[in-house]
Amino acid sequence: MTHPKKKILVVVPFAMSAANLALRQAQLQGIDLSPELVFEFRTVKAGPVNYSSHHDFVLADTANFEAGCKAQDEGFAAVCIDTMSDSGVAALRSVLDIPVFGPGKVSMLTALMLGDKFSVLTMANRWKPLYKKALDELGLHHKCASVRSIEMATDNQALLSGKEEDVFPLLEKAAYEAIEQDGAEVLILGSTTMHQAHVWLSKRLPVPVINPGPLSYKMAEAALGLGLSQSRQAYPRPMHPRLEMLQDMMMAAQQSVDRH
Repeated sequence: MTHPKKKILVVVPFAMSAANLALRQAQLQGIDLSPELVFEFRTVKAGPVNYSSHHDFVLADTANFEAGCKAQDEGFAAVCIDTMSDSGVAALRSVLDIPVFGPGKVSMLTALMLGDKFSVLTMANRWKPLYKKALDELGLHHKCASVRSIEMATDNQALLSGKEEDVFPLLEKAAYEAIEQDGAEVLILGSTTMHQAHVWLSKRLPVPVINPGPLSYKMAEAALGLGLSQSRQAYPRPMHPRLEMLQDMMMAAQQSVDRH
C-alpha cells in the first residue's frame, strides 16, 4: 500500500532568484530523509536585507510568520524556518497545529546531547545578538563556550559559493581555537548560509559539527514520526487572529520593494 507523501514547508527568510534558492535547497543533499517526505522551499515576500540588528529581527519575524501562517490549510505537515534566528517560529506555533522548527535552538539543544559545551562558528560578530537571544531564552549561556567569528563578508544570496578557498580555512582555524582555547566539545555552524562548509569541516575537526538547517528537517521528520507537535499551553492560540491583515501588509511590502 502506497502512503501519501507528507509535505514540509521550508521558509527561506529572503526574497531571491531561483538560482540562489537552489543553493538553499542543496541543504537536502547528503542527509537521509524519508522518501515519504517532500520539501518545498518558499521565500518570503519581503523582509530585511540582513539579520544584523533588532530592527531586522522584527521584520524577519513578520515576514517568516506570514510566509508560513497558512501552511496547515495548504496541506503541509510541518514547517521549518531557514534561519538560525528562529524568526517567526513562536508566532507560527501559535496559529498552527503542525510542528514548527527553527534551526537555532534545535542546534543548541542537540549539541548538549553530544557534549557538555558548544561553540558557534559565525561569519560576523554582528550576528552575535541572534545567538544571545536563543541563549537567553534557553538559559544556556553557561553551556556556550564561545562564539568565534571570522569577520568575512556575508552573502545571504550566493552563500559561500566562490569563496570556499578563503572562508573554509578561516572557519577551520576558528574551530580549533574554540576547541583548544575555549573548551568546545561540539561546534555549531552559526547560519544556514554556511551549510556548504559542513562536509569540509567535519572531515578535519575532532568534534561533531552541527549543520543547523538539515538538523531542523530531521527534527520535523522525527516529530511527524512520533506524532509530536508544540504544546498549546506554551503557544496559546490568538484570541483575535489577523492573518488576512498580515498577508495584506506583506503583499503591500512586496509591491513597495518591487517599485524601488
